[in-house]
Amino acid sequence: MASIKTIHERKYKITVSNGYHADGRKISRAKTITVPDHVREKSIPQYVAHAAEEFEREVKLGYSEDGELSFEEYAERWLARQTKYAPSTLASYRRMLAQTYPHIGQIKLNRLRPIALENMLMELRKRTHHGKTVQEATVQKYLTVVSAVLSDAKRNEIIQKNPARMIDLPATEKANQQIPTPEEAKRLLEILTNEPEEYKLFYALAIYTGCRRGELCALRWSDFTCIGYDGILTVQHSRSSVLGQGIAEGTTKNGKARTIYLYDDMMSLLRGYGHYKLEEAKQNKHRFSEYLFVNTDGTHMHPDTFTKRLRKIYDHNGFSKRFHLHTLRHYFVSTMLHSGVDKQTVADLAGHGDTSFLERTYCHPQMALKEQAAKKMFSSMLEEAITG
Repeated sequence: MASIKTIHERKYKITVSNGYHADGRKISRAKTITVPDHVREKSIPQYVAHAAEEFEREVKLGYSEDGELSFEEYAERWLARQTKYAPSTLASYRRMLAQTYPHIGQIKLNRLRPIALENMLMELRKRTHHGKTVQEATVQKYLTVVSAVLSDAKRNEIIQKNPARMIDLPATEKANQQIPTPEEAKRLLEILTNEPEEYKLFYALAIYTGCRRGELCALRWSDFTCIGYDGILTVQHSRSSVLGQGIAEGTTKNGKARTIYLYDDMMSLLRGYGHYKLEEAKQNKHRFSEYLFVNTDGTHMHPDTFTKRLRKIYDHNGFSKRFHLHTLRHYFVSTMLHSGVDKQTVADLAGHGDTSFLERTYCHPQMALKEQAAKKMFSSMLEEAITG
């Protein structure tokens, strides 16, 4: 139990023992409290007993061990411990946390309150990007990363509650992904057939597998397994451009490998590309690379190369300014859902941990089906009206 020592009328010292060091010395923590003047004299013993009970619980559970660390100190330790995130994702978290440090970085973990986080959000909303005020959804992403750090502190019993979870946030505008129509997709495929071999295969794989840019850039020949004329692709790596660090290779975004079945047409395209790269390596007298997407000298192609080239293709052929490389992945997911493939299978193919992201982001396939149902209902009613 906690021991209580009276220093003077309203000041007390609370001491709690918490085991022993390896050398036999007792581990103890002490805290001095001052009873507020508004507490009546006869209620002082009850107030002090309650404070002692709270302090003992904090010490026993470990809340006071690292609670004196500043948010910035703990966040940096949290970043150093993360191994499940791709390098680009981790770099993004690091950049976002750096923006929060001027506002909450020096506040101790056990002193961080929701009001401090609300003030931080208010300041972040004043930021601009390319002359435009940042959107509310972007501001709330900063809070999401802060919340991840604080949840880790709570899990490690350093703080009792996560103050980031206590904030009432304004609603954000839901951004539906713009997906190419079947006609646009067909025209794009026709255009891509005239592209150089590297780009033709890269964009074809993006459309038919839904892989992310970094995952495609990291593909090795050993990731493909032939099954007769068909094949299986195992996606297990990602190569990303990390600001200030160059190109880094790591795991997929969720840290898990996944398999995708490829039909003979795609495998045929892949085999043709393999022969092309083999001949290219012989002509340029360099070793055949284990990676698919390499330059003529065998070095890795930069991920941004594929993004910039596709942007030029879109612009030159009159496609929407809202289309980008990730649009090909969106098209894959949207087509799967619209074709009736169950959400869990689509989530597995796309490398999502669960179906929640699909449900939040891809409402258009379901809406298209609803539109078809409405048309059928209207047609049925019209027919009855005419025949009746």
